[in-house]
Amino acid sequence: MPDRLEHLYAALGARPADGVAGWRAGAHISNAGWLARARAWHALLRGLPGRDYALYLEDSVEFGAALLGAWHAGKTIWLSADTLAATCESLRASVDGFLGEYPASLAPLSPAPDGGPAGAELDGALDGDFPALVVFTSGSTGAAQAIAKKLSQLASEVATLDQLFGAAAGEAAVLATVSHQHIYGLLFKVLWPLTSARAIHATSIVFPEALAPALAAGPCVLIASPAHLKRLPGHLDWSGASGMLRAVFSSGGPLAPETALATAGLLGRVPVEVYGSSETGGVAWRQRATATDDAWLPFPTVAWRLGDDDGLEVRSPHLPDDDWFTLADRARHADGGRFVLCGRSDRIVKIEEKRISLTAMEAALTASGMAAEARVAVCEPVAGERQRLAAFVVPTAAGRSVLAAQGKAALNARLRAVLGATVELVALPRRWRYLDQLPVNAQGKTTVAALLALLDRDGGARGAAAAGAATGVTTAMAQNTAAADVVAADSRPRLPRVRELERCAARVLLEVTAPVELRYFDGHFDVAPILPGVVQVEWAIHYGRQYFALPPVFKGINALKFQQVILPEQPVHLELLHDTAKGGLNFRFSSDAGQHSSGRVVLLAEGGDD
Repeated sequence: MPDRLEHLYAALGARPADGVAGWRAGAHISNAGWLARARAWHALLRGLPGRDYALYLEDSVEFGAALLGAWHAGKTIWLSADTLAATCESLRASVDGFLGEYPASLAPLSPAPDGGPAGAELDGALDGDFPALVVFTSGSTGAAQAIAKKLSQLASEVATLDQLFGAAAGEAAVLATVSHQHIYGLLFKVLWPLTSARAIHATSIVFPEALAPALAAGPCVLIASPAHLKRLPGHLDWSGASGMLRAVFSSGGPLAPETALATAGLLGRVPVEVYGSSETGGVAWRQRATATDDAWLPFPTVAWRLGDDDGLEVRSPHLPDDDWFTLADRARHADGGRFVLCGRSDRIVKIEEKRISLTAMEAALTASGMAAEARVAVCEPVAGERQRLAAFVVPTAAGRSVLAAQGKAALNARLRAVLGATVELVALPRRWRYLDQLPVNAQGKTTVAALLALLDRDGGARGAAAAGAATGVTTAMAQNTAAADVVAADSRPRLPRVRELERCAARVLLEVTAPVELRYFDGHFDVAPILPGVVQVEWAIHYGRQYFALPPVFKGINALKFQQVILPEQPVHLELLHDTAKGGLNFRFSSDAGQHSSGRVVLLAEGGDD
């Protein structure tokens, strides 16, 4: 079993040529076609200088072919979670080139779509000690760190996954809401299916409206994260999905008990949660039988023990050597050889020479009854000032009541008083942000970078973009939306049919209907078209500027909520309120079905600041 990756090409070649390797836009990709792409990547890379190459591809099927071709060409692949400028700049010093869909300025390489000249066969087994990958930690507790992975480490973990979960998965195809550009998605979405003859769906499915029909299309396994599972809307029809799903997996963070059981109610399967890290790979798993069953069962290849301060230590073939590795979590023993996690041990910071546990502060905030979720982070240092903390809170109903009735200062004071029993005065957060939800990235992680972007006063649009992109909303939200007035070469409409219902000096109520031929329905989604959230924001600002004298500079969006989808030809009310004192714009889309979306657009005069 552990050598399956080393002999992956031979195993793939033994499959029927017309068998299904994957699915793309509803069309199947044959094994022969997939192997041709792997040979094309191999032909491209085998003559290139250097060993280290960064690879980024959205398409999971093509990504798998590129990975296999690169390995047989002797190339170590570096995986980045995104292609942002800062990410690319950090990679420059470590890699010899870029592959796939990096910005054009980096001259990324890819074989021609038709594969070009026939590539040489990828015969021979790969060496288990070959340095196959460099992955990065998520950055959820600080700066991301590069982690090298030998092929033998990946092979061992893939074999363990099939040993544990292969029987339940059967021959089901693999769908995912997560990216393969990190270790969890890579293993579950690409490497495990390739070694076990399961078809891979090329595209990640982010929106539930597209996920429900995709899951119902045939026997499948879902690779997801807590961020996606906790937002599955109950009003969609999941009956077809529950009949086809063989297993649901979740990783990237603990799944709340109520979410696990709610997912089981919707999808018919209790999620299998996988615990691990970029450094260790998979460590343990659980599938809750009850809401109080928090214990994790170690993978059969993983040994574990408790070290100093009950820190969890593991040893396994998923690691680069036989030494014990200390994770950043504390644990305690449970029955049946299992363990229960007791919080992180590495989130200790020093404020004015005093050791402060960020985890303890977050626990105190959520225990207050005012915060449903909370994260505390160290602010980026300002010259001449001491280190400061910021708190990011998703309020409970009680917290929102205080916020609405008494304002932000009152809720700040209440939560500071709660923390006063946990930390000294000097360590209390100096900055507070109240959110509808914590920002998450494609891996389902809430990163320090995404949180701190919300504090960026001088780059408010950039902060809104970071938070928006992290929750699946395109970064186009953070651009000045005057682009809606540009006439595109595509003659299909960009704006809705509009009927004015009410109007006064600071308020207008419109009825808007998205025509079925609207260009923005393309690819969003073919199986169930819905109006993208960014288009709703575009329309709100477009008509806001039409009816009111708004400041010219887009600064950001606050209190943004998307609650129900808007369908083609569905009349909805768009209410616009002009905040004349602050120059802002409040908007709300609603219909007989209830509220669809709402938000507050922050706008500034030229040269202004908030």
